[in-house]
Amino acid sequence: MGRQVLVTGGTGYIGSHTVVELQAVGFEVIIIDDLSNSTADVVDNIERISGIRPVFEEFNLLDLGRLETFFEKYRGIEAIIHFAAFKSVGESVEKPLYYYRNNLVSLMNILDCMSKYNVPNLVFSSSCTVYGQPDQLPVTENTPKKDAESPYGNTKAISEEILRDVVKVARELNVIALRYFNPIGAHPSALIGELPRGIPNNLVPFITQTAAGIRQQLSVFGDDYNTTDGSCVRDYINVVDLAKAHVIAINRLITSINIDRYEFFNIGTGKGASVLEVVKTFEEATGVKLNYKIVDRRPGDVEKIYADTTIANTVLGWKAQTSLYDTLLSAWNWEKRIRNID
Repeated sequence: MGRQVLVTGGTGYIGSHTVVELQAVGFEVIIIDDLSNSTADVVDNIERISGIRPVFEEFNLLDLGRLETFFEKYRGIEAIIHFAAFKSVGESVEKPLYYYRNNLVSLMNILDCMSKYNVPNLVFSSSCTVYGQPDQLPVTENTPKKDAESPYGNTKAISEEILRDVVKVARELNVIALRYFNPIGAHPSALIGELPRGIPNNLVPFITQTAAGIRQQLSVFGDDYNTTDGSCVRDYINVVDLAKAHVIAINRLITSINIDRYEFFNIGTGKGASVLEVVKTFEEATGVKLNYKIVDRRPGDVEKIYADTTIANTVLGWKAQTSLYDTLLSAWNWEKRIRNID
């Protein structure tokens, strides 16, 4: 039996891909998810990919009593990857308390249980949103953090502050925060991918749903930014590449002796791509023309951000491998499978 890792939010987009990669190298994975933005059949598809069915417990991390019961049951957990969080920038602007309560209390409940049940290692799902709109690009880990542009981004910044403070006094706790940029794409099998409930908030699902005819038109939020074509620039990272970074981080926590007890790494490609560039690359990769229009800017959006990944490349030995072209093609293959498009 492999070493036990708990993955919160493990049926979600990034979580499910990470579960597959953990199982591929021999970890025994236990998932907690409340299915608020995913479906239970993801567990079936993880098993179809890996040949191993992860343990799955369905409940909300805000229920501390239920979480303590869980840890009473599973006493062998050595590390936790904490994905479970609400993640829509736009929705967080409209519902700030909803986001603060869910994203912060769930983390604090996890930390309480880690202390009580002697679980020493945590990989935290952070975000480039902690940098706000940076003055200089690319963003390094030492880039001064500015006020977040959204309550969602602020929950990630506050979460990192909580972790930093807890590590100072919880001598047994080791934390790695992975600040990732914009995850896109799907597993090469097309069995798992990004499937948001309702109207997508992220660019690529909206692109693929527009291409599939689910959405009538793609809205590009602004063409008057200070970028090459006026649309926002992001660092789009393939979700499988991102998942592999979590496996490396877990191994680092479990096996390393001389590591800082709180570490953080940028996980991106190191290159920015504009929204209109992503649209064009999708059309090239798939041969599908997109119906899109330019609309007003969206509240909470950062103009441009992309990563300097030197530290992740050198310290973790991790590097993004998959091109934007191939990643967008994988997203389209996923969309075609779930929509039964030939």
